[in-house]
Amino acid sequence: MIKREFSALEDRLGWRFNDETLLVRALTHSSLSGGVRKVRDLERLEFLGDRVLGLLTAEELWRRYPEFEEGDMAPRLNALVRKETCAKAALHFGLDEFIMMSEWEEGAGGRQKNAILGDVMEALLGALYVDGGLDAARIVYEKYWTPNLEALSKSHRDAKTALQEWSQQKKLGTPDYSVLDADGPAHAPAFTIEVQVKGKKPARGEGASKRKAQMDAARNFLTREGVWSGDE
Repeated sequence: MIKREFSALEDRLGWRFNDETLLVRALTHSSLSGGVRKVRDLERLEFLGDRVLGLLTAEELWRRYPEFEEGDMAPRLNALVRKETCAKAALHFGLDEFIMMSEWEEGAGGRQKNAILGDVMEALLGALYVDGGLDAARIVYEKYWTPNLEALSKSHRDAKTALQEWSQQKKLGTPDYSVLDADGPAHAPAFTIEVQVKGKKPARGEGASKRKAQMDAARNFLTREGVWSGDE
């Protein structure tokens, strides 16, 4: 039954799963687990897939750009593996049609959320790796990331990536982020984060998550330095 249900998706991916339960698990959102893990969801596969994606991307950058130093490759790698990029890949393969989630999550627009789409894409890469090794994951990688590598690495250049690239171009090292304050209730946290770059005045940012606060700090730093005009 699984083969009939997911054969169209496997056609898009270019891979037939030997262990079909891996594909099902990669498409099962944690909202179905009920908090007691009776349903095996995608989270462990996502953990693995994130590392698989990082390795494939690092290898592709290393081979494609032999003249690049580590400082040139690092921000591009960050752009290519970030959640928004994975979400776009998920939509490219039509994974949103196959995600299994609770009615509540679906009603809340779960199929359109970048966080969920990105998680599912990473879980799929993890499932492919378990099922067929790095070669299986590379088949899917080469269908989306490889042909779009240059465009993706530029179009997804956010403030944090831009600051890292700027700092390394200036030979100032890697920006350092530290949490100054974490406040607010569990359902509405508030973080204050400071970013430091060697030889420069620190900048602070605020946000509802550490990542958002880091982005805000990076944006404030770059704006102050006169090298930021908005997300590219």
